[in-house]
Amino acid sequence: MRITRKDELILEASKKSNKAANEKVLKKEIGLMEAITMVVGVVIGSGIFFKASSVFSNAGTPMLGILAWVVGGIITIASALTIAEIATAIPKTGGIFVYLKELYSEKWAFLFGWVQAVIYVPGVAAALSIVFVTQATYFITLTAVQQKILAIFMIFFISLINMISTKLGSKVQFFATIGKLIPIIIIIVFGLIKGEANSFAAVSDAAANPVTLSGFGAAILGTLWAYDGWVGVGNMAGELKNPKKDIPRSIIIGLTVIIAVYILINVAIVNIMPVADVISSDKAASDAAVILFGNAGAGLIAAGIMVSILGALNGYLMTGVRVPFAMAQDNIFPFAKTFGKLSSKFGTPVNAFIFVAVLSSVYVLSGSFETLTNLAVFAIWIFFVMTVAGIFILRTKHKNIERPYQVPLYPFIPIVGIAGGIYILISTLLTSTSYALYGLAITALGLPVYLLLKRKK
Repeated sequence: MRITRKDELILEASKKSNKAANEKVLKKEIGLMEAITMVVGVVIGSGIFFKASSVFSNAGTPMLGILAWVVGGIITIASALTIAEIATAIPKTGGIFVYLKELYSEKWAFLFGWVQAVIYVPGVAAALSIVFVTQATYFITLTAVQQKILAIFMIFFISLINMISTKLGSKVQFFATIGKLIPIIIIIVFGLIKGEANSFAAVSDAAANPVTLSGFGAAILGTLWAYDGWVGVGNMAGELKNPKKDIPRSIIIGLTVIIAVYILINVAIVNIMPVADVISSDKAASDAAVILFGNAGAGLIAAGIMVSILGALNGYLMTGVRVPFAMAQDNIFPFAKTFGKLSSKFGTPVNAFIFVAVLSSVYVLSGSFETLTNLAVFAIWIFFVMTVAGIFILRTKHKNIERPYQVPLYPFIPIVGIAGGIYILISTLLTSTSYALYGLAITALGLPVYLLLKRKK
């Protein structure tokens, strides 16, 4: 069959069209196991090693301290079960940004993405890299300048891995998650078997740590911060092989593992150490390891924390970068054509990674990351509560959307998740009023940016 010049032009145009389409679509490379380790790896960061002191101190007794972890887990799983239904109905890259856009409006989605992309994700990445380097000083001596250089190197190193291949990044997440669980499981097993303090049923000194409703509430608040981060897997929905099944599975299985690990390691710690020692220590897990294994235990925990932070940093960068990428693809982000573009060689959002890595590095150098993330947290939780409440909009206004998974015990489960989120907002507003107000101001700054982008569009 003779091919005419017209046929050649049509074929060439088709190839260009397919290439352009492929450059805008992320590859579906992530399976269920990688998604589960993403949830576990992002949530279990450094909090599991350092939170025991504040939780038991606020709770007043070991029993109430453990109960606080249980209640925090129930609130978290209620939110997770709810958002899992929204995620399966809207399985697109961008997570909460996409859900807010579909259920509320583009303006609300932009304000969330603005805080997430410019403040929260790079700020958390900067904080995690600094904690990683701080733990590294247990093994090597580093000056303050060297610590910042190493922190920036880690940010770009992890970003580079994910730029080269999302599959490679997910493999790093898998092995880092397994690596971080090993020292934790060792402490749990040996602590439950060999622990001699048996202070689980002990009552703290009533004068120093009185049991109060507000104290128990503060303990729950501490656990909720430790459970934060699981929703990031929704940012990767467009890259999951079977998002409609794997998103709810990964969230539910991942959080079940996390809740079990958090409860068991805290039970083990109070079985190893007197509860008074737990409260007075700012590194209870490390102290427990030293009691069990001597000075080698401190090295074990230092290495475990480094692996744990590595996994959390990888997970935050991998999932967080998808927010500015999704915004850019919707043409509501500065320099959208640049940041919404995929690498023709790797098929990953390289430019978006560079943007977040550079911003994180600036925060490392300025030392402002902790303040910035604290300012952003209040606003982030407002959008989180809106997302959980979005289940009522989904079921009322979008009845025809296919929902392969539905939250059980509707509407009670969503109400539990909403109540937990509102509690965090009220507590933050009362205890950190200035942070909350400044956080709202930073969020509001995104509004003129949005209007300017819309005008250009």
